[in-house]
Amino acid sequence: MAETPSTMLPLGTSAPNFNLPDPNGKLVSLDDFKNAPALLVVFICNHCPYVKHIQKQFASLAKEYQARGVDVVAINSNDVESHPEDRPEKMAEQIKHVGYTFPYLYDQSQQVAKAYRAACTPDFYLFDRDHRLVYRGQFDDSRPGNARPVTGADLRKALDAVLSGHAVFSNQKPSVGCNIKWKPPNAPDYFSNQ
Repeated sequence: MAETPSTMLPLGTSAPNFNLPDPNGKLVSLDDFKNAPALLVVFICNHCPYVKHIQKQFASLAKEYQARGVDVVAINSNDVESHPEDRPEKMAEQIKHVGYTFPYLYDQSQQVAKAYRAACTPDFYLFDRDHRLVYRGQFDDSRPGNARPVTGADLRKALDAVLSGHAVFSNQKPSVGCNIKWKPPNAPDYFSNQ
């Protein structure tokens, strides 16, 4: 299983805009999240073993922090021709199966993934009230097969800092996972390990 690391988008970057459909066709945009104290944008998919490894704990953490006012949105940017298990109808099944309580959107053009410089699934981006990037990194240091517990410790620490009005720690470890499954003409120049 090859690991692809996050590109570590520069801290302070403004959240790139998006306007994407959920599996039922309802459009969700960045503007829908303008009043929250924090916004967590996560690139995931259905088939990746790294996502599967954390998905239950991530769903639980997201629900916990949504109750504290954090907005959460997940985006699937994979090519569904090469990976049909990531199709929108399968996303709808995944929402129910895992218990996602946040929008799970489909980035068919892959332009949103490019705007965020997303490289892997899962890839986490935490923005403050002003939609400035304060954390991009791993959920925690658990990986499939390394026997470390899935706790969400790194992301939780960042979320707690934002909600308490403190600076987020700067020593951030990149998330790793499966690479985004780019359509052949779409592979961005920042990510050449296809």
